[in-house]
Amino acid sequence: MTVETIFEYFPNLSENQKDQFKKLEELYKDWNQKINVVSRKDIDELYLRHVLHSLAIAKFTSFNNGALILDVGTGGGFPGIPLAILFPEVHFTLVDSIGKKIKVVNEVVEGLQLTNVTTVNKRVEEIPGQFDFIVSRAVAAMPTFVHWVKGKIKKESEHEIRNGILYLKGGDLIEELKDYKTAKIYDLADYFKEDFFETKKMVYLPLKFKR
Repeated sequence: MTVETIFEYFPNLSENQKDQFKKLEELYKDWNQKINVVSRKDIDELYLRHVLHSLAIAKFTSFNNGALILDVGTGGGFPGIPLAILFPEVHFTLVDSIGKKIKVVNEVVEGLQLTNVTTVNKRVEEIPGQFDFIVSRAVAAMPTFVHWVKGKIKKESEHEIRNGILYLKGGDLIEELKDYKTAKIYDLADYFKEDFFETKKMVYLPLKFKR
């Protein structure tokens, strides 16, 4: 899959946004040779497995200008960097406890000249402040993740949906989510036609979830 597929799914991109998405592959391939943060198989399918997968969140909801988004366990910068390109007026804080991953993220952010991204090399429990939404790609089982981010979500919601967690994950989530009565699961195959998304899902867990 090429970057053109991104443009087909998101047809209203500015020329600057298109240029930033085009640069992603070169930046990641270059840095991945120095510091391995993406598997070799995945780096060859960066736009499918990482970029488009991250952008599934944007197919579900949009973020208001000025919103604060926290990306927990960002790894090489996903889903935060693709979302930061898509929403230039939204501020993203990308957190990872592994320093070499944040180094790569910093280099990519600099290479793309993204001004709406802050990176933090800490555990999420050490991050101050509150956010409208917390995004992540399957860094832990939901009960563990909820524990990590406790108190990090703003109580006042200014979006069409209530503030909460937007979590990209695959497989059978029934057992993992059985205690979260308000969690909603969305199939990414409803947004994207590629086979890769057949088993991929997004979990939306609004604040004030009932257990």
